[in-house]
Amino acid sequence: MSHKHTPGKGDADQPHAAPMVEEITDFEVLEIAVRELAIEHGLFAAEDHRRFTEWTESIEPAAGSRLVAKAWTDPAFKARVMEDAVKACKEISIDWAEPTGFGTPSDYMNLRVLEDTPTLHHVIVCTLCSCYPRPLLGMSPEWYRTTNYRRRLVRWPRQVLAEFGLVLPPEVEVRVEDSNQKCRFMVLPVRPEGTENWTEGQLAEIVTRDCMIGVALPRPGRTADVHPVQKARRPVQGSTHSGETTHEREE
Repeated sequence: MSHKHTPGKGDADQPHAAPMVEEITDFEVLEIAVRELAIEHGLFAAEDHRRFTEWTESIEPAAGSRLVAKAWTDPAFKARVMEDAVKACKEISIDWAEPTGFGTPSDYMNLRVLEDTPTLHHVIVCTLCSCYPRPLLGMSPEWYRTTNYRRRLVRWPRQVLAEFGLVLPPEVEVRVEDSNQKCRFMVLPVRPEGTENWTEGQLAEIVTRDCMIGVALPRPGRTADVHPVQKARRPVQGSTHSGETTHEREE
């Protein structure tokens, strides 16, 4: 940002734009410092960083949607997903060892797909920061990274899910899985009724990002994540029902 300079007067008389450092978070300042240090020491070039950033911002949840649709229609593929999800991802052209295709490896190689059942529902969170299966789902949504979601989901999962419009009956166990630096999760939801004769392409259209995080359920006619505006409610006394569990994975 520039400002008008008056000849003969010092800069002290001129309005100044706020330093840019005040416009970004402490975490962003740290990221810039580490990045510049890495470039200075030759670990990668600025062009490499630009290409990687461009790649990460171009990923969409479509790959995850295709994985779920294929698992729904191909029991053998589903078995491979549950056994080794990273290996199974190669069958849908997602290589976690080199996801960019230009020599930049993923920083994590442990993906676990959590299968929902009629009596068990999974939802994922990263209580520490924003760990997320980007090769499959792209960039995480902003709300996933907020302290409010991370803090409240592990304490009152049913209440938070209800604020997303997902109200589960008491007989369904809610299981919260906590991602960490090296282990990422993705939810394999239950295939909805009324889709028995659908193709993989049709099924993939209803598997949205929120369904694979666990804050929504796929259903015919729902092809986009549209969040109803609902005010966060105060936790109800004793609202942590039996059947709500939070899991933390070991490295």
